[in-house]
Amino acid sequence: MNGTEYSCRTIGVARTAFTDPAATPIQAAFSTACGTVEVYPEFRDGLSALAGFSHLILIYRFHRAAGEEIAERPLIDGAEPHGIFATRHFNRPNMLGISVVRLAGIDGGTLVVKGIDLLDGTPILDIKPYIPAFDCIGGASSGWVTSQHVERIKLQSASFQVD
Repeated sequence: MNGTEYSCRTIGVARTAFTDPAATPIQAAFSTACGTVEVYPEFRDGLSALAGFSHLILIYRFHRAAGEEIAERPLIDGAEPHGIFATRHFNRPNMLGISVVRLAGIDGGTLVVKGIDLLDGTPILDIKPYIPAFDCIGGASSGWVTSQHVERIKLQSASFQVD
């Protein structure tokens, strides 16, 4: 199956105040920014029963990524390149990203979310409910990412907040 290609349909689009990649929070977990996800009409029935969840996992396409790389300097530690699969860098095969955001409300086909870290116009490929029993793994290790890296991301993301 090497090289097999699969197509994905965009199910919606993110609307945020972020238009400059350099002025966008690096990780949703450290963002307080608000935004929306506009779900296209043909997918809106899929929002049924979503209101009971506090958080969502957004799967999206890094539509403004420069290209696909196999190694990249991480945004939080640019000292040396790491294999792309050991980073969350946007210049990756398939240019797919994930963000966990808080669901603040649903207005028809529009999801109001908080903690967003996406550029305005980001194509949304899928939405999944965040389920703590499934998605939070106790005792997980963070590889090369240290507490200093996490603190640096928090500080950087705090400077990009737009409400």
